[in-house]
Amino acid sequence: MAETLEGLSAPDFSLKDSEGNTVSLSEFKGKQYVVLYFYPKDNTPGCTTQACDFRDSHDEFEKLNAVILGVSPDSEASHAKFIGKHGLPFRLLVDEDHTVAEQYGVWKLKKNFGKEYMGIERSTFLIDPTGTVVKEWRKVRVKGHVGEALETIRQLTDH
Repeated sequence: MAETLEGLSAPDFSLKDSEGNTVSLSEFKGKQYVVLYFYPKDNTPGCTTQACDFRDSHDEFEKLNAVILGVSPDSEASHAKFIGKHGLPFRLLVDEDHTVAEQYGVWKLKKNFGKEYMGIERSTFLIDPTGTVVKEWRKVRVKGHVGEALETIRQLTDH
């Protein structure tokens, strides 16, 4: 696994969304930017804040021809509840076996309250229409992150 994916082709994947539809990264190639964000768990405080921040800026991302895709190990049913509860206008993808998280190098050993376990390290990847990772944010701090991602796309698209 490369230390960074910036400048490399984004690993392709196909995952189910909250409605059981298959979503493949390749669907967006040649069409639009993809903001691919990995988060640990539906309906936890930090993940809810992050999802709602993306929700609140969704129209701005759309104007810049960018689609937002969230990925976590949660089930379709969990994602559907999370989307419904918070009115999320973008798709959340199911990575229960964390295959895609591993491809992107975000499945990590975590420590919390003295316990060690494997889980998702909050990370975001900006993939351009050619399928190249043009920016990555690892160990994301939620506050201000969505604005930073939006600003990066604005700079890349001259908007």
